[in-house]
Amino acid sequence: MTSSLSLSRVLIPALALVLAAATAGCSRSEPSRESAADTASKPAGGSPEGDEHGAAGRVGLSPEELRTAGVKVEPLKLRSVVDQVVLTATIRANQDRIAHVAPRVPARVVNVKAKLGDHVRAGQTLALLDSIELGEAHAVYRQAQSQFALASADLERAQKLQADQIIPEKDYLRARAEYEKARASLRASTDRLRLLDATHRDTERDPPSILAVRAPFDGTVVEKHAILGELAQPDKPIFVVADLSSLWIEANLFEKDLARIRIGAPAVVTVAAYPGETFSGKLTYISSTVDRETRVVPARVEVPNADGRLKPEMFATAFVDTAASAQALILPREAVLLVNGQPTVFVEEGDGFEARAVELGGSVGGGVVVRSGLREGEPVVVSGAYAIKARLLKSQIGDAH
Repeated sequence: MTSSLSLSRVLIPALALVLAAATAGCSRSEPSRESAADTASKPAGGSPEGDEHGAAGRVGLSPEELRTAGVKVEPLKLRSVVDQVVLTATIRANQDRIAHVAPRVPARVVNVKAKLGDHVRAGQTLALLDSIELGEAHAVYRQAQSQFALASADLERAQKLQADQIIPEKDYLRARAEYEKARASLRASTDRLRLLDATHRDTERDPPSILAVRAPFDGTVVEKHAILGELAQPDKPIFVVADLSSLWIEANLFEKDLARIRIGAPAVVTVAAYPGETFSGKLTYISSTVDRETRVVPARVEVPNADGRLKPEMFATAFVDTAASAQALILPREAVLLVNGQPTVFVEEGDGFEARAVELGGSVGGGVVVRSGLREGEPVVVSGAYAIKARLLKSQIGDAH
């Protein structure tokens, strides 16, 4: 009896401890089940406020947040893609539309009217110069004019006198010879002035020694070496004027690509200064020789630049069309972001967005080819993806804590 009582004293407290532990375990497990259920019941797009997140890789934004971020969704479509040769290039001024402006005679700079970067018109005065040689040429010209006028009058008088038989024929012939000599001198002095650009005075009121240096065509002053008081020489340009309304995109072709492209092929050019934008042009030149050291062939794409956004010496990438074409899924470059080191696109799913890793192919103008990860017709975010990525990363950081 005593033994049974002792056993009861031991078992009853132990049983009580086991029951208490079981009860506590149940209490703790219930909230966990409730939380999982709550999470499973929430939509992928989150709450109307846009601050809740669903399954991993999915995120939602409120309508207001979507408007603020400029999120735009478009169905992914197959496009006919022309195979392209991609070239790393440098933008240069059109060498057919660039002028080194210098005087034809030594002259001192007395007035500089154009500044570096000025847009000038054809015939616009860039600078005024004073030339001793030009002044002397004008003096010779004026003397030749006087001699010609005198010889013309003598010849006219001799013709009348000879017709009336007042003077012998030899006097008439002498007057005729003097006239021809004076006319030749006047022609020579006129040609001399023309060679010296004497007709390029800024105004008729300027002294004869003043020479106006003018822009040869519409363009931009890209270099200025004219300094007031300095002596300008014919072999040293004082201005360089370039027509930047069209530019050359200079690149190098590999030998393996020579058979794929032809002069006249359409091309598009991209630059880092204008992400997502393309500039259309065409291939206008392929060198006839291969560089002995680098084994590349110089080539050139010409691109219109009426708005002046492209600048000489910018780095560029040129995409030159070949004859081959294919169907492919194309995305704008800004639609593809790196998430955890992988190229990722956001696909609209219900009232949220799913982050979808993709495999990319080559570049096509301002877009990229999608090789896998997406299907034709899926609604993808083509702009404003950065805001969705930021919300996704924020949710992942919250989950980690």
